Amino acid sequence: MYYRKPAEEVIKEFNSSKEGLTLEQVKQNQEAYGSNQLALTKKDGACKIFIKQFQDLLVIILIIAAMISGLSGQWESTVVIVTVIVINAILGTVQTLKAEKSLDSLKKLSIPKAKVVREGTLQEIASSALTVGDIVQIEAGDVVSGDGRIIQCAALQVNESALTGEVESVHKTVDALNKELIVGDQKNMVFSGSLVTNGTGRYVVTAIGMHTEIGKIASMLNQAKERKTPLQKSLDEFSGKLSLVIILVSLVVLGLNLFLAKQSLLDALMIAVALAVAAIPEALSSIVTIVLSVSTQKMVKEHAILKNLNAVESLGCVSVICSDKTGTLTQNKMTPQTIYFYDNRMQIEDLDSQNHDHSVLLKCCLLCNNAVVNEEQRIGDPTELALIDLVQTHTEHDFRFQNTAVRRQELPFDSERKLMSVASLHHIYTKGAPDVIVERCDTILVNGKKEALTSKQIETIKQENKRCAENGLRVLGFAYRSFQKETLTFEEEYHLTFVGLVSLMDPPRIESAEAVKQCKSAGIRPIMITGDHVITARAIAKQIGIYEDGDLSVEGRELEAMSEAELADKLPHISVYARVAPEHKIRIVEAWQKRGDIVAMTGDGVNDAPALKQSDIGVAMGITGTEVSKDAASMILTDDNFSTIVKAIITGRNVYRNIKNAINYLLSGNFAGIVCVFVSSLFLLPTPFYPVHLLFMNLITDSLPAIAIGMEKSHRDVLREKPRKTDESLLNRSTLLQIGFEGMIIALCTMGAYLYGLQSDPARASTMAFATICLARLLHGFNCRSESPLYQAGVFSNRFSVAAFLIGAALLHLVLFVPFLQGMFLIKPLSISQLALVDLFALLVVLIVQLRKSIMYKQR
Repeated sequence: MYYRKPAEEVIKEFNSSKEGLTLEQVKQNQEAYGSNQLALTKKDGACKIFIKQFQDLLVIILIIAAMISGLSGQWESTVVIVTVIVINAILGTVQTLKAEKSLDSLKKLSIPKAKVVREGTLQEIASSALTVGDIVQIEAGDVVSGDGRIIQCAALQVNESALTGEVESVHKTVDALNKELIVGDQKNMVFSGSLVTNGTGRYVVTAIGMHTEIGKIASMLNQAKERKTPLQKSLDEFSGKLSLVIILVSLVVLGLNLFLAKQSLLDALMIAVALAVAAIPEALSSIVTIVLSVSTQKMVKEHAILKNLNAVESLGCVSVICSDKTGTLTQNKMTPQTIYFYDNRMQIEDLDSQNHDHSVLLKCCLLCNNAVVNEEQRIGDPTELALIDLVQTHTEHDFRFQNTAVRRQELPFDSERKLMSVASLHHIYTKGAPDVIVERCDTILVNGKKEALTSKQIETIKQENKRCAENGLRVLGFAYRSFQKETLTFEEEYHLTFVGLVSLMDPPRIESAEAVKQCKSAGIRPIMITGDHVITARAIAKQIGIYEDGDLSVEGRELEAMSEAELADKLPHISVYARVAPEHKIRIVEAWQKRGDIVAMTGDGVNDAPALKQSDIGVAMGITGTEVSKDAASMILTDDNFSTIVKAIITGRNVYRNIKNAINYLLSGNFAGIVCVFVSSLFLLPTPFYPVHLLFMNLITDSLPAIAIGMEKSHRDVLREKPRKTDESLLNRSTLLQIGFEGMIIALCTMGAYLYGLQSDPARASTMAFATICLARLLHGFNCRSESPLYQAGVFSNRFSVAAFLIGAALLHLVLFVPFLQGMFLIKPLSISQLALVDLFALLVVLIVQLRKSIMYKQR
């Protein structure tokens, strides 16, 4: 609450003075308050992360299976299972090690040097040595180190957009402020990480390190926990259920073989292990990772960098996008919109420096301005920079104008007068709030002549100002008068001649409106969250389609006063949040998440970082974004284009569709294997598959087609679908029925070949079963590419599926025909008629499934 106290009282509170701290006081304060640095949290090391990868229940079952295989002498099975497990663990560790470094980036925001007054002398110190009570001197171009109460200033302006989201610099004052204010309105305070754009000043340090506003954001980043993506939740749920089923079925089969078939414990265990290996989709984790990695690379080409692979899939079920305004939906650049002279509103391009009225206005813009623009740098308030650009555009070749625009003296802007005046060669030029300007004018400039300002003209000027403000524009009034004195005083800012108004705004990005329209058509609710004023925010939101009739706009202080129940009730109707602080953004994100929505949050400033991390998908701007926002985000837009999010959502939805199809493929094939092993055990028949057969299936006939299914092309038709719910299971009733039906067809065809082979001998029966299920599953890869039948999806539209089938079939036939491999895989040579029967049973699977798909497709 230091902004509510007089500067002298704050200095006294910290036992400091305008001459600064003594060296003894510095030492005492550093011991009491610590160093001016942000604390870092300890992260898990690579070894600990690697070990965590083995805590999954399915992985534990596979490890047990590998141990039993080793005890029974099946070392090749043990080696293959362990290899698969280790590869998956390495992939998981690599992804986790790309953990966020938000606090590291926050620490980098600290300026290496700060100018402080100690023992009456100005000296430069490392910013980490800054302590509470220090007197710090700042000027244009400096970045503030440590929060502080201003004790003196001259035309001091500070850009706090990284903290507040407001593009305009804040005019600072020394005076105490008597009411409760948010950070953006504390005009007698400066905050660590802010940029001084104009003037000079001194402040007494009131907070350092983790106690600064940036430090509070760092604390919120620590507290904001990363959330599991919907796919991760679905896979966790799926793994738990599958593990339970596998354990129960394996125990039943173990009992059958021990007590009915009277097999030895080791043989019975080997069959149970074979069943477990057949049931567990070992390649699932790797396939999901590969599909997500390929999609991530594709998105890089579309200007979106995903830091977390799982974030790709999360994009597919985003139902709410909370977007920052400045730099995300807008261009982050103040731009003049209209000019108003007496009763004439005109466009910027119609300005003419040869016209007297226009020339006077341009001189006002140039002289009442402290921004610096040259080839190397642009320093100053964004509004003043915009006015400089306006002048340069229209006077580039007007040398007469340049020669007469000379500054001699200045009366700096202050919040009480709401004016700034500059004396030139023969005139005073004044810039300020339109309502204040017009009150100080007696005359108005009309076509090069000064005429008496009438009440009707005053009303017209006020109406124009109101119209602009209601449309979210910032309006500046300009006036001038003759001046021949040596010294410029405040008394000279009266009896002015009104020149005109200039309206400015941070305009929306051209593509924002179309992106918002696409979001709404996809069932996604776009919401604007900004630190800017509510009128400006609402106007921009209206322009791009976020704010519609009947919607609500809420300021941060109103949000703070709402109970959880009130917010939950109003939440669906609020489209715009203005004047919000970082903690407000987190509350908004959490409120939507409590409703079961998947929330994406876009932003570019330090103030956005906690909400970016709290959201399901944090989206940072790659060009204008701070390092903090980039590190806290899951996705970075390299073109700062809001519409890129829509492309990412299309990719995300297709990724989920493809992964679900791949899982359907894996489970239907594995289900077929379980049925075959279980039925043979139930009827006391020889096992249809040896463990080495099952591993070949899982590594070849599972992996290749499943990866190919994951490569299915993206389709924009997914935008016509509503976002799926977070609690939507991968294995819903229709999916389970499909898996059961397709798995049973594969099992029946496999058992048909197996029973035919049993007429010769068990080894040949096993070979026929193995060949049939492998070939059937390879062909089944075409069935699982899409819900549509093949004649609609196209047999050759996915070249990866064709390649997967050809490679898998080639490897299968090598195993069936090469003598060396026959011995390794326990294969018995098959006759031509037996091979033909294997091919017939495998093709039968495709024909039956495609017939079902065609019937269902026509019924839609």
